[in-house]
Amino acid sequence: MNGRKLHAAGAVVAAAFMAGGCVSQGTYDQLEADKNQEIGTLQKQRGGLQDQVQGLQSQKTSLEQQQADLRKQIDALEQQKTQLLTASQQTLSQYDSLVRNLTEEVKKGELQVRQYKDMLTVDVAEQLFFDSGKANLKDTGKAVLKKVGEALKGYEDKVIRIVGHTDNVPISKAAQKVFPSNWELSVARATTVVRYLQEVGIPPERMIASGRAEYQPIAENETPDGRKKNRRIEITLVDRNAAQEAIPARQ
Repeated sequence: MNGRKLHAAGAVVAAAFMAGGCVSQGTYDQLEADKNQEIGTLQKQRGGLQDQVQGLQSQKTSLEQQQADLRKQIDALEQQKTQLLTASQQTLSQYDSLVRNLTEEVKKGELQVRQYKDMLTVDVAEQLFFDSGKANLKDTGKAVLKKVGEALKGYEDKVIRIVGHTDNVPISKAAQKVFPSNWELSVARATTVVRYLQEVGIPPERMIASGRAEYQPIAENETPDGRKKNRRIEITLVDRNAAQEAIPARQ
């Protein structure tokens, strides 16, 4: 519409000039062509600017969405941070409580309580619970284990994982009739502990028994003292959700 008006106006002006003898038809045609070209150029520039505006608007919308997504991520991370801090404080409180309940045993060197992330582990020397090459719980071990069981009863949100460990000395030929290798011995000892903890009142569904034989040492096996440290029973409190994730779901 604007182009037609400009063309009409130009025609009127041109007619007036031509009537007055000011310009020739050729000059008018050239002026009209130049103006039309200028109008076309401006229209193209206008279209380009509109495209840029639309592009910038699209970028603005995209950036606003990214900002909203980042805000959600930040809020989620803040929530995780709060949960981790709460869990850490809870674990520390549980650690202190467990140590208080087993203070005498810790002082005697009968066991050791360790904290790692959200897990609490009670390490008990093998000789306190078992005779060499055997998996029958000794009376001295029963007394300590009963105290440990009483201390662990209150942590209903935890799964209790019992792991048997040995040194790297092979099973004697006499004992091989019962335990062919340290694998069987370590598992049998862990199972014996689980059964006794069940007897003192810990629900069996809260417990997991396993054996690692000599394959997870905490000291060198080249010395008697190192082998003594490696022969142990680990009783670990594990978060129930983490324990369930580690167990394959039933098909």
